[in-house]
Amino acid sequence: MNTTVTGASAWNARLPKLPEQPVAEDPDRRRRLARTAERVGPVLALYGALKLIGFGAFMYLLHSAGDYRSKNPRFGGGDRPWDVLASWDGWWYQQVAAHGYRPELVPLPGASGPITLEGNSAAFFPLYPALMRLVSEATGLGLYGAGLLVSVVASFVAALGVYAVTERLSSRRAGLAAAGLWAVWPGSGVEWAVYSDSLYVALAVWTCHAVMSRRWLTAGLLACAAGLNRPTAAALIAAVAVAALLALHRRQDGVLRPVTAMAVAPLGLIAYLGWVGHRMGDYGGYFKLQSGAWAHEWDYGRQTLDILTSVPVGHFDYLFAWRFADMIGTGVVLLTLALLPLLIRLRPPAVLVVHTVLTVVLVLGSQQIFSNVSRYLLPLFPLFIPLALALRRLSLAHQFTLLGIAALASGSYAGYALFELGVP
Repeated sequence: MNTTVTGASAWNARLPKLPEQPVAEDPDRRRRLARTAERVGPVLALYGALKLIGFGAFMYLLHSAGDYRSKNPRFGGGDRPWDVLASWDGWWYQQVAAHGYRPELVPLPGASGPITLEGNSAAFFPLYPALMRLVSEATGLGLYGAGLLVSVVASFVAALGVYAVTERLSSRRAGLAAAGLWAVWPGSGVEWAVYSDSLYVALAVWTCHAVMSRRWLTAGLLACAAGLNRPTAAALIAAVAVAALLALHRRQDGVLRPVTAMAVAPLGLIAYLGWVGHRMGDYGGYFKLQSGAWAHEWDYGRQTLDILTSVPVGHFDYLFAWRFADMIGTGVVLLTLALLPLLIRLRPPAVLVVHTVLTVVLVLGSQQIFSNVSRYLLPLFPLFIPLALALRRLSLAHQFTLLGIAALASGSYAGYALFELGVP
């Protein structure tokens, strides 16, 4: 056998060698890549530049503050100023990623007032901490670094989605302006923090884009994933259902695909709430935990109305008052209510209107820490569309100047005021 192999090798060595043929490049593929880079490059560059401006302002203020709020990782950070980016909810997400869940309803001994239960990690949905754990294991980063990486990448994905939705309804210039507005919205400080907000907005905006593109299965799966990330995904799920029912009524896409989207969309939210309720022995356990441990519950807007009539006249005698943050939050709510009719006037697709209106209702109709309201309203990306239509009339230089000033303000408020002075 060895002789045969040796002989064959010698014979092959005497054969003339044919010149190697270069691998032909696909010109169509190169053109597609070039077109994609031309479309998304300016979006990513604008969003990244604005976030860096705001983030730089935030870090400068943290450095100037010197001895910042707290050394406790749960309530203000560790030994480094930027550790505040993983405090509050970020601390809980790290606990979930590291140790999993402990769903319980544990009464606080002798508790009085709105807080009657001991808080536990079951209040925080699983998709974001699962991605944190996965990225940490794959990259060797700690949970803090992995959480930041997931949030930053998701924020860019969300910016592309905001651009794509707005461009589809108007123009590239308007899409670029809308992506810039996503970078400087008053609650944007959590976009680059150990928080699940960027991931949720990325899922929500691409769900709406999939519905607008009539890719029903994609929309259902993305909405299902959003339901594993935040409870306000109920608004997104309802938006998908309304859009699917309209498609059935108009007989646009048959029956199977819209019905499949409606069936798949709520599975993530139902599965998590059901699992938590099963583990607690009470299928309303998640809502009891939110109410008893965080005083976050549906109150038909009573607290929001109280704050909107108290803050403008200088009264801060309501639950969880944070003066400066609540003043900004009041302005954000009023801006939201002003932009909503402008959006409806444009007659956008139903999925955008339903998602926006129901998100506003869920946020403003609940008792909560009001200083967080600008963060809770981050998913209202359709409200950027009327503003983007106005900004598109400006030159790119004027747009960037205006948005850059907003980025400085956003870094001051959305970063410093919330993470350092308030409760993000």
